[in-house]
Amino acid sequence: MLPEAFLERMRGMLGEEYGAFLESFRGEHARGLSLNPRKIGIDGRSAAERFGVHGAAEGENILGFAGLTGVPWARNGYYYRSCDQPGKHPFHDAGLYYIQEPSAMMPVGLMDIQPGERILDLCAAPGGKSVQIAAGLQGSGVLVCNEIHPARAKILSENIERMGIGNACVLNETPERLAEVFAGYFDRILVDAPCSGEGMFRRNEAACGEWSQEHVELCAARQDGILDCAAAMLRAGGRMVYSTCTFAPEEDEGSVSRFLRRHGEFGILPGDKERLGLLSCHGVPGYIDDPAPGLEGAVRLWPHRVRGEGHFAAVLGKEGIFLEGIRDYDRKSAVKRTSGESDRAVPAEFLLFCEENLSVSREDVPAGLGRITGLGGALRFLNFGDNLYLAPADMPSLKGLKVLRPGLHLGETKKNRFEPSHALALALAPGAAAHVRNLSSDDPAVSAYLGGQTFPAEGEKGWYLICVDGFGLGWGKLAAGSMKNHYPRGLRR
Repeated sequence: MLPEAFLERMRGMLGEEYGAFLESFRGEHARGLSLNPRKIGIDGRSAAERFGVHGAAEGENILGFAGLTGVPWARNGYYYRSCDQPGKHPFHDAGLYYIQEPSAMMPVGLMDIQPGERILDLCAAPGGKSVQIAAGLQGSGVLVCNEIHPARAKILSENIERMGIGNACVLNETPERLAEVFAGYFDRILVDAPCSGEGMFRRNEAACGEWSQEHVELCAARQDGILDCAAAMLRAGGRMVYSTCTFAPEEDEGSVSRFLRRHGEFGILPGDKERLGLLSCHGVPGYIDDPAPGLEGAVRLWPHRVRGEGHFAAVLGKEGIFLEGIRDYDRKSAVKRTSGESDRAVPAEFLLFCEENLSVSREDVPAGLGRITGLGGALRFLNFGDNLYLAPADMPSLKGLKVLRPGLHLGETKKNRFEPSHALALALAPGAAAHVRNLSSDDPAVSAYLGGQTFPAEGEKGWYLICVDGFGLGWGKLAAGSMKNHYPRGLRR
């Protein structure tokens, strides 16, 4: 069912490899998941530490799914079999992993993320690459995740919450609007651009029927505008990774070459292909007219060469010397109150909740909250009405922007009491909760809890962190021998 015009172009691009490329569409597509190194269990180990097998024998049983093997270009990435259903396992609800196509894990590996940096994921939904970026930041720095489409932005926000990421804000803005606000602000930017999606034809047959050469050209023009906005937001000496899931030269080598002709301050960086096992996956200058120098340094993943779908990425470096004084200036402007934030002090109800339910005293906030949620660096509180958030002190001013999530949602003040959020349960290290009810993943009580049911329990009254095999899943409140269910209604099975 592949479009004839598409096949004709691919025949010309691939030559002798065309037969192998075509044969790959008759095979089964690869499936992958990325383990969460920020999800801490009751034993102090992360999900990645507890279940990862990099360096171990392939085929070892992980997470109850037999036959998982490592994705070579992703530190915490694994293939799983088509007969496994990790999306239905309670570990998925607890944020132990993100289900992600293996080739889509590649671009973030080229970003060379360092803890403490300011990073923008410009076209972020549904959130898999944002999750990888957050892992590289190790709980420090600032991650801004943006998605222009409101429905997809909501999904992005939900995934950021599920994966327990606290140093991220989620925006629903246009690239043009962000470029007005964040000129020269970010250390690194990922532009996983909207594209014609040719690389996903094997996974999504419907996309084949929607393909046309006109759509390819429309996507290429849209990518030009997005890249121009991203360039304005990258600081001198910064790094930007541009990626697509298409084979179309106009959108891959072509988009990069057009961008470099418009922006002489940028150049292609080779990336660490050797570390990622991608030495043979180079860009091809011959696919386009007037190619930019260095296109061989880009990365192309082909479904007949790797265990994954089609993907393209290029690392673009911005010339110039990064001056620390500029960052200091930016920080002064970044601590302006976020839109919606009030001058009201941290609610007394929240401080009381911390003393009664968490290993944090009222004198130790917000730093203590940072320790038990894996956040590093200076932190600050944001009040949005009765809702309280915790965010990095360097979180930029979001005034005038469409904000879905300005940081880690801690909870809401209700009638002289504080009700903790689901986001806090997923970000919290279980050892920091005063009361924990740990359930086995095969216990019927887990399914009952995810379905919104109460269950009998004995113990001290109060808030309980409900865990599955030692990992936080949500809140319950014990009273009179019954654990009242506080799992969000919209997430219940």
